[in-house]
Amino acid sequence: MDTTPHILIVDDDREIRELLSKFLERQGFRIAAARDAREARRLWPLGRYHLVVLDLMLPGESGLDLARWLRSQSDVPIVMLTAMGEETDRIVGLELGADDYVAKPFNPRELLARIRAVLRRASGEAASAKEPPAKAIHFAGWTLEPGRRRLLNPDDVEVPLTGGEYELLTVLVERPNRVLTRDMLMDLLRGRQAGPFDRAIDVAVSRLRRKLEDDGRNPTLIKTVRGGGYVLAATVDRAA
Repeated sequence: MDTTPHILIVDDDREIRELLSKFLERQGFRIAAARDAREARRLWPLGRYHLVVLDLMLPGESGLDLARWLRSQSDVPIVMLTAMGEETDRIVGLELGADDYVAKPFNPRELLARIRAVLRRASGEAASAKEPPAKAIHFAGWTLEPGRRRLLNPDDVEVPLTGGEYELLTVLVERPNRVLTRDMLMDLLRGRQAGPFDRAIDVAVSRLRRKLEDDGRNPTLIKTVRGGGYVLAATVDRAA
């Protein structure tokens, strides 16, 4: 079986599709490319994709609608391509479960770095490179199993997490009762500078709160610190 990461590129700009396809193939990836959502849906069952590079500004069915459909099919990582000024679409895309984004125009090497980082998070390579993880981490009745990258609710039922949600939760449970600013979280999660209007962390926290059944208007587990950031307000116990 070919284990080379298989990437689906969805962009209506032929020049960008061809440029990215050739560039990523030279980096060792297998590539499939679609010019719109209809073609992407046709290609989807034909390959086991490890990641989707998705332009949000597609003709016909929008990239946001396609992202919603992809999320209904699997937890495949999604890296969005957005216009420089389209902050609203970027935020909605992150709320739908996209893992990262790159604003157009972009440097292909920046996109490559983002793709590799998302694939590492999805595969758990970053965690396996460190010391063996604890068998289970317990907090507020919830259980996080790093070895299996899964979350169990107080009723012992698994709650699906995207790669980005899992990484955010891991960062929080490793630093309980400690205020983490948005810049700290951005650095810990993506290792990059966040722009002054970047709401990626706020969106990720909102998504994670929903998964943890933590009321966003009056959260008791992941609390917002005014002018500071976020804090996981819970006692964390680690199983040996």
